[in-house]
Amino acid sequence: MQTTNRQLNSNYDRLTETPRIATVHRTTGETNVQVTINLDGRGTCKAATGIPFLDHMLHQIASHGLIDIDVQAKGDWEIDDHHTNEDVGITLGQALNQALGDRKGIVRFGNFLAPLDEALVQVALDFSGRPHLSYGLQIPTQRVGTYDTQLVREFFVALVNHSQMTLHIRQLDGMNSHHIIEATFKAFARATRLAVEIDPRRAGVIPSSKGVL
Repeated sequence: MQTTNRQLNSNYDRLTETPRIATVHRTTGETNVQVTINLDGRGTCKAATGIPFLDHMLHQIASHGLIDIDVQAKGDWEIDDHHTNEDVGITLGQALNQALGDRKGIVRFGNFLAPLDEALVQVALDFSGRPHLSYGLQIPTQRVGTYDTQLVREFFVALVNHSQMTLHIRQLDGMNSHHIIEATFKAFARATRLAVEIDPRRAGVIPSSKGVL
């Protein structure tokens, strides 16, 4: 047992001392997106997507998830925000997946209930290796500022598919569109923070009874 404890402590020290950082650069005929993330950061964010409301939401992920995020994007904004919004989600998901690597030692599951004034949103997620989104938001208006609120779902679809996570989003209350969306991103950030933490009792071990994710 003492040998096992020493091994666990050694694995925990190694995992926590090595920053989990990834950079992904994705270019298409519609967008040019580069994302750098550090899962073991302090919550700093540099976001320049050309979509102010999306930048604001990326700051929520960074701040409440304690993830350092740098997102630089250029897109076909003259058409609309759809391609840029989606491709930021894709690239962020790829960077998240890359930073997690084989996912050894992570808690894996995260759950958080975030209030924002009258809005209350729950997010539960699992870095399972099986992409799935269950989306339960009922946003009352079509726009927040210039941002099309339909793009919230498109962002999470892209993020889920490319990070290979299972994500459930449930709206328990809310009337203000801004509050509902921001509560969602805050809950997502907090749930992600819980899920990517290193579990000292499983350091160096893939958190699955199958032995693989």
